[in-house]
Amino acid sequence: MNRFETAERALRTAAPHELLDVVRVVLTERYDAEDVELFMADYGLTVLQPVSVAPHNLEPVPVHGSPAGRAFGSQVPYREDGRGRPTRVHLPVSVRGDRLGVLSVTLRDSEAASACVAELAEIADALAHEVVVAERDTDLYLQARRKDRLTLAAEMQWHLLPGRSCSRPEYDLACQLEPAYAVYGDNFDWSATADRLMVYVTNGMGEGIEAALLTSLAVNALRNARRAGIPIADQAALADQAVYAHYQGHRYLSVLMLDLDLATGRGSVVDAGSPQLLRLRGGTVEHVPFEAQLPLGMFEETDYVAQEFAAEPGDRLIFVSDGVHAVHSPKGETYGERALARAIHSTRLLPAAEVPRAILRELAGHRGAAAVAEDDALVVCLDWRGRQRS
Repeated sequence: MNRFETAERALRTAAPHELLDVVRVVLTERYDAEDVELFMADYGLTVLQPVSVAPHNLEPVPVHGSPAGRAFGSQVPYREDGRGRPTRVHLPVSVRGDRLGVLSVTLRDSEAASACVAELAEIADALAHEVVVAERDTDLYLQARRKDRLTLAAEMQWHLLPGRSCSRPEYDLACQLEPAYAVYGDNFDWSATADRLMVYVTNGMGEGIEAALLTSLAVNALRNARRAGIPIADQAALADQAVYAHYQGHRYLSVLMLDLDLATGRGSVVDAGSPQLLRLRGGTVEHVPFEAQLPLGMFEETDYVAQEFAAEPGDRLIFVSDGVHAVHSPKGETYGERALARAIHSTRLLPAAEVPRAILRELAGHRGAAAVAEDDALVVCLDWRGRQRS
């Protein structure tokens, strides 16, 4: 058994809370590593938080401007080489494009690093898969993602998410919620099969726990209908009935639903409320209008109609909640479509995983440094490549 297989087997058989300890032992014994640390990206994507308990109390590492942050942002290993000093290798810890954090390994010199960096990257990938599985049985890695305490509403909203980003040959998909530690009504969901991708952006009315409960009910109703193999227009109708049955029209929820064929880029959309879609195509940003339909749960037994939609290879699709396009500056100016288009255009060279956070930073600048967000905000970026014909 080679040393990579040893590491992989050790990870598979480790207790959920002992993954880092096991990696440390294997990398020390088989790769002569001098130090091994695991950092998890926090909910706001501003710092990488150490997975550690006393006496290993490390400081968080900034996502922007740090060596570990460079590996996290680029999703390729980054080396810190120093003549006559140990070499530190920072390795992305990611699962199918969902960026979890960084594994930082210190080796005795650059020659040792060159000989094993490819294997270390594979070990970091194996670790990422085990972390995702381990989160079912331990809070250790979820706790490490928090630089601040989550509100209960935010805890509920983040728990609903399928992930924060994902990648397939046909597309890259990434999302971000703000304020990360106090979000309450906005949410997103996606699901992919061999042939289709479905993306939902939801915006529940209200604040705090009430908004989180409403969104949880609607998202789970949509998932229940989707998993029954029902088309998106009927998914919307069934979720509408579930929300109305509980709230009797006193609370409702907006949703924008997209269903795409991975082979052709053609599909359908249901627009039921305030989330909007903008498209960057050929250097031009434009709002994609749809026929507005009633939010879910506003009235009893609302019928929904799906509209046709087509994405072309190279398209960047940006979904935003009203907490983005309706934000006001200190002078009362609405952020609006024009400012949002500028933000999308200015981030056109960034990978999809970096775009939502970058747009939300632009939004914070428009709101003003001292201003407190009056609504939560959601940005989803979908880079569409389509399926390559063989």
